[in-house]
Amino acid sequence: MLLLREKTAFYLKDLDTPVGKAINLAIAGLVLLSSIIFVAETYHIPDTVRLNLNALDTIILIIFAVEYLLRLWSSDNKIQYIFSFYALIDLMAIVPYFIGIIDISFIRLLRWFRILRLIRFIDKKFLFGISSEDGVIFARILFTLFAIIFVYSGLIYQVEHPANPKVFVTFLDAFYFSVVTMTTVGFGDVTPVSELGRLLTVLMILTGIALIPWQVGDLIKRLVKTANQVETVCLGCGLAFHDVDAKFCKICGTKLN
Repeated sequence: MLLLREKTAFYLKDLDTPVGKAINLAIAGLVLLSSIIFVAETYHIPDTVRLNLNALDTIILIIFAVEYLLRLWSSDNKIQYIFSFYALIDLMAIVPYFIGIIDISFIRLLRWFRILRLIRFIDKKFLFGISSEDGVIFARILFTLFAIIFVYSGLIYQVEHPANPKVFVTFLDAFYFSVVTMTTVGFGDVTPVSELGRLLTVLMILTGIALIPWQVGDLIKRLVKTANQVETVCLGCGLAFHDVDAKFCKICGTKLN
C-alpha cells in the first residue's frame, strides 16, 4: 500500500517519464476543455449539443474529484496539502458541482476559477515547451493577465446575464466589458444593472488599477532585461540569458562557455 501511494504521488507530480507526462497533459487538456465548455454554453446552441456538453463536463468534474482524492490520499501531510494553494484551487474546481446539487446557485460562480489550475503546469515549465526561467516568468505574467480577465468575464456573465440578457448576451460581451473596465477605458456602452454586477465592476476597476500595470510593468522590465543580455545557456541550471560580460551563471555559479 505504501509503495502504491508513493507511485501515485510520483506520477501526479512527475513531468519527465512518459506516464507522468501523459497524466499531467491529460489533466491540463481537461482544464482547457472544461473552460471551453463554459464559454460554449453561453451561446445559443441546440439542446442536444448542450446536453452532451453538460454530460462531458460532469465526466470531467468526476475525473477532477478522483484526482483530488488521489492527491490527498498519496500526500504525506494531508492537512498541509488541503490548505496548500494548488489544493484550494483544485477544490474550487469541484465544489461548485457537488454543492450545486442542492441548488446553492451562487457557489457555481467558483467554476470559472478552474482555469487557475493551469498555474501548476506553468510553474513546472510543462506547458508550451518552456525550458528556461525567463520563459516561465513570461508565461506566468501573460497567463495571470489572461486568467484574471477570463475569471472576471465568467463571473460578470453569470451575474448579469439573468438580470440583463439583452446586453450580456454571450461570454464575448462579458469579456469585452472586462477588458474595457480593467484597462479603465470605460466606454460606457455596456453597463451592469444588478448590485452584485456593480460590485464586481468595482473589483474589476481596482484590480485593473493595482494588478494589471504591475504585471505589464514586470513584463516590460523582463523584455528590456532580456534585450540587454545574450543567449548563453548554462550547463548547470539551463538559464538561457546572461549579461554580456558574465563569466559565471548568476543562478548556480557554473562557469559559462
